[in-house]
Amino acid sequence: MIGLSFSALAGLISLSASTELQKTDSTYSATCNEIAAAISSASKVHYSGSSEYTKDNDHWASSASQTSACSFEPANAQDVGTALQILAKDKTPFAVSPLHIWLAFVMTTHVLKVKSGGHSANSGFSSTPGVQIALFSFSDVVYDANTQTATIGMGLIWDNVYAELDKYGVTVVGAKTTGVGVGGIVLGGGYTYLSNQYGLSVDNVVAFELVMPNGTVASITSSSNPDLFYGLRGGYNNFGIVTTVTMKTYTQSQVWGGRISYTETRWDAVNTAIANFVSTVTDPKACVYSTGNYASASGSVTISSILFYDAPTYPDGIFDELLAIPHFEEDISTRAYSNFIQTLPANTTSGLRAMFHWVPIEEFTLSMLQMVKNQTLSYGKQLSLSSGVLISYDLVPFLPSLYNYSDTPSAFPSSRDSGQGHSFVEVYYGWTDPNDDEVMVQAGAASAAYMKQFAVDAGQDVANALVYPNCAPPGTALEDMYGDAVSRLRSIRSVVDPGDVMGLTGGWKF
Repeated sequence: MIGLSFSALAGLISLSASTELQKTDSTYSATCNEIAAAISSASKVHYSGSSEYTKDNDHWASSASQTSACSFEPANAQDVGTALQILAKDKTPFAVSPLHIWLAFVMTTHVLKVKSGGHSANSGFSSTPGVQIALFSFSDVVYDANTQTATIGMGLIWDNVYAELDKYGVTVVGAKTTGVGVGGIVLGGGYTYLSNQYGLSVDNVVAFELVMPNGTVASITSSSNPDLFYGLRGGYNNFGIVTTVTMKTYTQSQVWGGRISYTETRWDAVNTAIANFVSTVTDPKACVYSTGNYASASGSVTISSILFYDAPTYPDGIFDELLAIPHFEEDISTRAYSNFIQTLPANTTSGLRAMFHWVPIEEFTLSMLQMVKNQTLSYGKQLSLSSGVLISYDLVPFLPSLYNYSDTPSAFPSSRDSGQGHSFVEVYYGWTDPNDDEVMVQAGAASAAYMKQFAVDAGQDVANALVYPNCAPPGTALEDMYGDAVSRLRSIRSVVDPGDVMGLTGGWKF
């Protein structure tokens, strides 16, 4: 992938204008009007110039943004089904956009997308020149104490979910940062501070309410439809539009933790402390998430670590080394879990063009941490010569038991053996100039490939580890994310969607 140009990569994700028969805005508007006439009065279609249209088309990353012909805010699953039938009839590409979900339906005639939050970075994954579906009306959180589950609307961000469940003293396994929507996490994977105790978000799903490609509404569970339940847990928008998800809940007390930040001069000391933490701490309630940030405009470098313990106080000694290093910022306390999530301000990068990469590893040794430091500094300096604004390399360590919590197989991760790694480097590049897209994509690919080879050369069994689709850059091969599961997922999709309705959307397509 390193040698591919950005234009070649873009072609691989099936979102370019060449894949669709170009139509005029009036043609797209005709489909918008047809949907508006067919849906119930509770649902709405909005057009350019309205505040609702602006909200529905807002995206976290400018590289993921397009201007739609209209936006559609369904109030119920039945109206979603009505719209899908019209879109299928008209061959209208569309997009559904929960925050962090890769949903962009592009095909031959019209264009549509579905939106719950819009946190995707890849072009066309949650935006469209056609119909933008925004799921904001699906905003309920219903807690059932008897079954210890919560049914969650796909129009929410996780901040809302955690705050509502705080009232009942419970939580769910959702996103680890503020501002991220429900959809891409429960349909894509979901690594978080609670994963050492309970697994990934997809491991904790009990049921989906799914609007099928033919417009019918179904409840999908492991018993009602094992194949679809498997496919939806990691397979994103390939099988229809999910409107609600039911998840296991867990008793949640106050937690201890927050953010502590250091200057560049303390980086080596921080790396030593992190290496000591991951090699000695086996308490599943404890977690460290650290990021090195290169701010290109000023050339300043900061290191921020999120410290987390799932109790009001932490056992003596676990975090002492990190706390003892001189730092310029500290926001650590005993607090509600919903408040703790706010300590990593991911929304501060909203509006930039963006790209992610994901490198699985087995363990953050000191040599590995120093290598990541060097990558951050090297690419930070290099990309500041372009329009790079923020170059960030994040360390996401977990315990080896990370993948032991699933009752049933899932599309992602399709393999949970020791060769998948249980810790990760998450790479984020943020920039402003579209002319620099190719530079950023190629730099990210080169850096990710180098880090993976470094781990392999160090004896870590990650040569065939799967890439997390939520953090995979454009052009990533399906086999690199889903491995041997690709053929099964294609078979499931052919049964569920023989008319290729979901082929009208973008994202990773089976």
